[in-house]
Amino acid sequence: MNPHHRATRLFGSLLLVAAVGISCVGAAPARPATAPTPTPLGQVVPAPASVDAGGSAYRITPGTTIRVDDGSRDVRRIGDYLADVLRPSTGYRLPVTDHGGGNAIRLKLTAKDKELGDEGYRLDSGSRGVTITARRPAGLFHGVQTLRQLLPAAVEKDTRQPGPWLIAGGTVEDTPRYAYRGAMLDVSRHFFTVDQVKRYIDELALYKVNKLHLHLSDDQGWRIAIDSWPRLATYGGSTQVGGGAGGYYTKAQYKEIVRYATSRYLQVVPEIDMPGHTNSALASYADLNCDGVAPPLYTGTSVGFSSLCVPKQITYDFVDDVLRELAALTPGGTIHIGGDEAHSTSHADYVTFMNKVQPLVAKYGKSVMGWHQLTGATPAEGAVAQYWGYDATGAAERKQVADAAKNGTKLVLSPADRSYLDMKYTKDTPLGLSWAGLVEVKRSYDWDPGTYLAGAPAESILGVEAPLWSETLVTSADIDVMAFPRLPGIAELGWSPAATHDWDTYKVRLAAQAPRWDALGIGYYRSPQVPWPSN
Repeated sequence: MNPHHRATRLFGSLLLVAAVGISCVGAAPARPATAPTPTPLGQVVPAPASVDAGGSAYRITPGTTIRVDDGSRDVRRIGDYLADVLRPSTGYRLPVTDHGGGNAIRLKLTAKDKELGDEGYRLDSGSRGVTITARRPAGLFHGVQTLRQLLPAAVEKDTRQPGPWLIAGGTVEDTPRYAYRGAMLDVSRHFFTVDQVKRYIDELALYKVNKLHLHLSDDQGWRIAIDSWPRLATYGGSTQVGGGAGGYYTKAQYKEIVRYATSRYLQVVPEIDMPGHTNSALASYADLNCDGVAPPLYTGTSVGFSSLCVPKQITYDFVDDVLRELAALTPGGTIHIGGDEAHSTSHADYVTFMNKVQPLVAKYGKSVMGWHQLTGATPAEGAVAQYWGYDATGAAERKQVADAAKNGTKLVLSPADRSYLDMKYTKDTPLGLSWAGLVEVKRSYDWDPGTYLAGAPAESILGVEAPLWSETLVTSADIDVMAFPRLPGIAELGWSPAATHDWDTYKVRLAAQAPRWDALGIGYYRSPQVPWPSN
């Protein structure tokens, strides 16, 4: 099918959804409770690439099975995952089986349909069942997330609900716009436990995010055990912003985070920030300091005051050991080496440091990712620069990044005044910071990664990421209220075709997510820009 026609058809369906949603706000229900209608196929987040609605809806019943055609453990695990979501609320057995006929939710891998790529899927729904087809397990998993959103929000509850469990008839064919759709969690400023990270992973998976960037080190805390430098974790990880107890992940705990993320088709991208943001390391080992004197642990929120000692050989022994151990724990192909706000490192020393450290990443079979200041040095072949500038960023700095992109450096876009989830929504937001401005929901959503950075070729954009810095965040509830409702919008920018981008239709689809968040226990900011359902 012509992509333009597919996108146009979807855009029309989204406008219809918007019109229906807007007209219904505050109005009495048009249909009696005995005649429920299923969620329209296009009313999901991220917006699908193509929707062809029509035909009879499918109803999950006590006789429904989850059929896994492929013998692989991956497909079976996805079937089990889906069953775990559906069983508590429906009260049905929903056996996962490799045989059976109709009345099934079928998960099917195929060598055909190359246009689906590694993460795309097709969802076909009719009166006899639903079939999700993909070329790779990741695509099946993403299709399951769409299926969840097509069911009533009560399906997310952990107690039996009355239903009915209807899925609208028709076909969704869906592939991501960008390969990199990330979210960063800062576990350094405030430490978050394994269970808290897992909770966030599940929230990210619902919106087809596929990268979890873990900010594992900063001035306030070192959060990963390194056997060859044990005081990094035991001493450098012993505090946090405000002077709390801090914490760190043992290697087993980090592996468990990686395992769990992998089960949700997210790749963990670990970050060790350097040469700046390193006070926790400098406090742990005096020899890492140029003067041989360890500074005290730091529990404030200032930046730019710390630096590894670039001329010392022990610095590179340290970095080599850390990268070696971290690479061995991380199956993903990327390690983030930070590089931002190195204000206490001279430009010459910064270039020297990055030129020595980037080959160490490659030495252990990984590719380099760094904040966009990396482009002020010489990015290694295959390196990715993460742009976090904003409207106040100078033209010369923007040009430096764009020029690097023209020379082959790929970019992940995280503009601070659009995608930083820790920015306050309004001046009255109790959590968060405001150095990049106030970022309401519309501003967070309403930009195009393909054209955002002037001079950067469209093909240089690898994707987007929503960082969440934790200077003011302590609990999972804090994470939720700053991430929601902005996170789904960044996820949509990464997944959905540019032709579907429209604030007026998006805000209606976003509002429809609120009952699902309520069912999942996810708190969120009720922005006045969004037509939320009345309670």
